[in-house]
Amino acid sequence: MGTLLKVTDLHKTYPNGVHALRGVSFEVQQGEFLVVIGLSGSGKSTLMRCLNRLQDPSRGEINFAGSDIMALKSTDQIRSLRRKIGMIFQQFNLIPRQSVLKNVLMGVLGGKKTLPSILGLFSDEEMAEALGNLKLVGIAEKAHLRADQLSGGQKQRVAIARALMQKPELLLADEPVASLDPATCHVVMDYLKKINQELGITVIANLHFLSLVRQYASRVIALKDGEIVFTGRPEEITREWFQKIYGEGAQDVTPDSL
Repeated sequence: MGTLLKVTDLHKTYPNGVHALRGVSFEVQQGEFLVVIGLSGSGKSTLMRCLNRLQDPSRGEINFAGSDIMALKSTDQIRSLRRKIGMIFQQFNLIPRQSVLKNVLMGVLGGKKTLPSILGLFSDEEMAEALGNLKLVGIAEKAHLRADQLSGGQKQRVAIARALMQKPELLLADEPVASLDPATCHVVMDYLKKINQELGITVIANLHFLSLVRQYASRVIALKDGEIVFTGRPEEITREWFQKIYGEGAQDVTPDSL
């Protein structure tokens, strides 16, 4: 394994003056399942969006797979980067009236020429790959249903299958289970772990529940007020560390207890 991602002294200040990231530095090795934790407003989502240039950092360095992504200026360069870095959002971002299969196929549009992209033309190979990715996340039988007929957990699995169509080297998951019911959290996380372990895709996920962190993460980074306050293995997060990260009196709630 080598270093896939290296972040050095990353800062992000928004136009309203909010300093969301303050000198964040860390490395991610190929094949890791890294989880980022912290309170709402700690900078977790901002960090995710800076990593694939959905937001432009104010300063610092991000080296991904040997390339300085801060140096990318053109739309084509940034689009090419995003094909290598898949992203899963809390709210799924599916097209409700389109079929599950069509939603998954949307994952290849970034690599298509303009006309096929506009017309939604897909090859037999792409169709087979989309069905294969749906099978990988356990919902191949839903391929021809409309996306708005699915449960929240099923929609998130469609979003994972869509991201896999990019053949990403890195998969970012921004609060992937925050809007799901407790029983579904583990199902979605199990598939992310499967992708990480069986396909060897590096995963960085933002999570709230420490119980999920301990079950799925190979390593943890904790953010507080835009700064890294902890990095280490999940089992190293003692009660003292937990209260330092989340504040005195904070309780470790599991999704199953909600």
